[in-house]
Amino acid sequence: MSTSFPLEGMRVRFAGETDTGKKRSHNEDTLYIPESERVVIVADGMGGHAAGDIASQLAVQTVVDYLTTTAEEKEVTWPFMADRENRRHENRLVTAVKMANLNIFETSQRENKKGGMGTTLVAGLFCDEEILWAHVGDSRIYRVRDGQMSQLTEDHSLLNDYIRMKRITQDEVDDFPHKNVIVRALGMKESVTVDILQEAPVVGDIYLLCSDGLCDMLTDDEILPLTQGEDDLDRCCEVLVQAANDAGGVDNITVALARIETL
Repeated sequence: MSTSFPLEGMRVRFAGETDTGKKRSHNEDTLYIPESERVVIVADGMGGHAAGDIASQLAVQTVVDYLTTTAEEKEVTWPFMADRENRRHENRLVTAVKMANLNIFETSQRENKKGGMGTTLVAGLFCDEEILWAHVGDSRIYRVRDGQMSQLTEDHSLLNDYIRMKRITQDEVDDFPHKNVIVRALGMKESVTVDILQEAPVVGDIYLLCSDGLCDMLTDDEILPLTQGEDDLDRCCEVLVQAANDAGGVDNITVALARIETL
């Protein structure tokens, strides 16, 4: 079921869908659509039997709890050192993600059955005048504006590092043997660097957050028309998940959509 709230003379509407896919036995992804806090999150757990699903759930819960706790505070960077160049809400979001990383790391160190667990995370905090996006891992955020789709995040993956270091052909990309190797994720180390993006929303914008279960199955050119083909956001999410399953569904699939509308 979709949710919405006012946003500086506009309205933002959300919907989401998560699915196990056709090949996996259980779903390690976690999805959060705004309830009490104006935040949307997709987390893709890693570790399989090492509790990837627990890592993604812990990440989402920690971020939501931190944002709820600090909603009325003027200085909200505890327990980490404040970045004085960042503004209040940016510090809130960065600190929330760093808290999630620390919780996952300490849990994995403390409990043997959860050793090695981790998760990617993409999250959007909707403030009145802007959207703040946080990103760690290879889950993605796309923006659709004026019929064009742009990937706002850069994958923290071995493949993407290889592409940046060396010019390779599309065939070499397709045959790359370590596509699923992540070089940055929550829980891998005691501390983590969080990428932050700032966006000014425009009426008509559609934002897509997804785990790699979607973008590994479908090209950007295949995803774009599916984000615009349904007025009903819930149905649009269902169509995206079904398309990924029809293409093979080799991983868990999670999508969240946020559409900027007129009041």
